[in-house]
Amino acid sequence: MLNHIWAILLFIGLIVAGLVGRVSGDANVIDAAMKGAEKAVMGIALPLAGMMMFWLGVLRLLEKAGVLEAVVRLLSPLLRRLFPDVPTGHPAMSAMVMNLSANMLGLSNNATPLGLKAMGHLQELNPHKQSASNAMITFLALNTGAFTLIPMSAMNFLNAAGIKNSYQVIVPTILATACASVGAVLAAKSFQRLPQFVPQPDQPEIEAQEAVAVKSGRISKKAKYLLSILTLLFVGVSALELGPPAWRQRVLQQSGLSAVLEKSAQRKAEATATLAKNKELAMAAAAVETKPEPPVWRRLMDGTSGLAIPAILILAVGFAWARGVRVYEEFVDGAKEGFQVAVRIMPYLVAMLAVLAILRESGAFQLLEYALAPVLGFLGFPVELLSLALMRPLSGSGAQGILNEILTRPDLSEMVKFTAAILYGSTETTFYVLTVYFGSVGIRRFRHALMAGLTADFIGMVAAIIFGRLLFS
Repeated sequence: MLNHIWAILLFIGLIVAGLVGRVSGDANVIDAAMKGAEKAVMGIALPLAGMMMFWLGVLRLLEKAGVLEAVVRLLSPLLRRLFPDVPTGHPAMSAMVMNLSANMLGLSNNATPLGLKAMGHLQELNPHKQSASNAMITFLALNTGAFTLIPMSAMNFLNAAGIKNSYQVIVPTILATACASVGAVLAAKSFQRLPQFVPQPDQPEIEAQEAVAVKSGRISKKAKYLLSILTLLFVGVSALELGPPAWRQRVLQQSGLSAVLEKSAQRKAEATATLAKNKELAMAAAAVETKPEPPVWRRLMDGTSGLAIPAILILAVGFAWARGVRVYEEFVDGAKEGFQVAVRIMPYLVAMLAVLAILRESGAFQLLEYALAPVLGFLGFPVELLSLALMRPLSGSGAQGILNEILTRPDLSEMVKFTAAILYGSTETTFYVLTVYFGSVGIRRFRHALMAGLTADFIGMVAAIIFGRLLFS
């Protein structure tokens, strides 16, 4: 399924870019794809390698200290129901508990190395090494459900945009992520019973078989039809690119797309300027004024977040050291595999981030928002949140940019802005999670993982809209 989705996203991005004039020039999608590929390696994979080594070392000490065993024993009644295929004392349980705990505390990227470690252990139990197991999919569904106790990222974006009382998103985010997590587990458990998602036996010579199929040159009628449409669209955008500029201007103006793109670009520029101004004002105020004493709830919440990692380190090193474990040597042994995991996921990250950069920079989201505005308005879904809802499962950085634009728009109500923050905190970058986690263990067949993840995102979005309207309208 992901093969088809990846190809469709690429085609849509390129065709839309050709229509609006973004295949060449300063703001072209190919440059965006190259930057996305560079970011995948230099901005994500390599920094992740260091985090992987650190957290895998800590996880090794927690195992030696017996801390994880005690936590898993405490949670075993729930874990046995969620993961019946995983033995009670298996290391996968410990790694999954650590990952989900880090997500609940809002530790963000620090949860990823623990999740990758859990996927490695689950792959050891997987009888079909090329297909995702039920335990893997349930675990990823919980990750995309993203149950959160402290939505620090959403609150930080609200504060940066100059919106007061950012703490008001805490309770609705907890409720929305609880709904998404429950829905994710139910979806994963339900989809795994369907015959089309039954695990397939491994095919050792799959690459050779695919090579033979490609060499035969047989193309189905459906594929020929789709290729014909794609060719016609490409010929059309090529004519716009090579012909006089007046051709493209006439097409965009007559279709109404020109005004949509101009308005979107203007909003983005205004939002960027407003955000920069708010940051300058905040820095200037901090330089000349004494900050008031923060409220008790904020001090406790910030303190809890700040103490989470030191507490884990003290537990890991302290208990292991007290038991006579050679803490330094065990930490190094645990950290050794971190860099290898980061290298394995690089190609998957490059493939996904490059295509998402093309799709984001092409203007496809703005055009879709324009097309669906009447339907969304009828359903009560704020049209201004459509781009965020579409981008969130695809790209974290892209969703952050859209969220900042929404929060700094003067024409939007506080209800829409708070709802946007709740929506951001109640959903997860599903495609990124699937790409990184499955790529780290070489899974080719995702089965129903994507369906379960997108179901969790959809439930989180609906819950965010409902709670946003109830609390802030």
